Amino acid sequence: MSLPKTLAEDVARNLVMVARLLDEDPEQAYAYSRIALRLASRVAAVREAAGFAAYATQKYAEALAEFRASRRMTGSVELWPVMADCERGLGRPERAMAMAGEPEVQKLDKAGQVEMRLVAAGARRDMGQIDAAIVTLQSSELASSAVHPWTPRLRYAYADALLAAGREDEAREWFGKALEADKDGSTDASDRLAELDGVEFVDVLGDDDEDSAPVSAPAATDADDDVEAPVVATADDRDDDDLDDEDDDEDGPVKA
Repeated sequence: MSLPKTLAEDVARNLVMVARLLDEDPEQAYAYSRIALRLASRVAAVREAAGFAAYATQKYAEALAEFRASRRMTGSVELWPVMADCERGLGRPERAMAMAGEPEVQKLDKAGQVEMRLVAAGARRDMGQIDAAIVTLQSSELASSAVHPWTPRLRYAYADALLAAGREDEAREWFGKALEADKDGSTDASDRLAELDGVEFVDVLGDDDEDSAPVSAPAATDADDDVEAPVVATADDRDDDDLDDEDDDEDGPVKA
């Protein structure tokens, strides 16, 4: 769907802020996403961004509704794993498991299939099926020595499941493998290994040193100017064909 130039620019600015703030300030990212949604609810990218912002703030019902709307607009299955994880967040792991067995999973790319496996294993753990979770994570991707973007998280999830099952030695091995693959520090595998080995990190500064250290207010920097205020929608700017309510009413619940 095409938008008038000025409206498109306003929407784009809000989506940029969502992307920038999603990890460091999810609540603020969510605020920007709601503005973009009011401006252009018929744009699939806006619905997807609103879904991820809601997901980051644990508003799982809202996130699921936005992901479903985006999927209806695009026909893509890319969001299937995160939709299933929303079901977990809503306390419905059985629905997540049902989604893991749907034909949509076969249409996912390799990264999506690994993500779906992680969600399914999490659902098994939610249901107290720890051994089944371990089996779910056992795959050619886990056994491969090749490192892909999903490798650290997959190995970490496997190590964590092993530890939950009381298989500490194996867990230590797999936390180590996760750490080897985790060049960007996306997991806390190093901390988990240290915990298993009984290593404690001690602050080299004594309490006296900390108490006597002067505390000063941070100086203002130009970086403060980078965060824009949300662009507020006006009556003239809003998408005249807002579908929000219709989108949520069209879908029934995911069948278990």
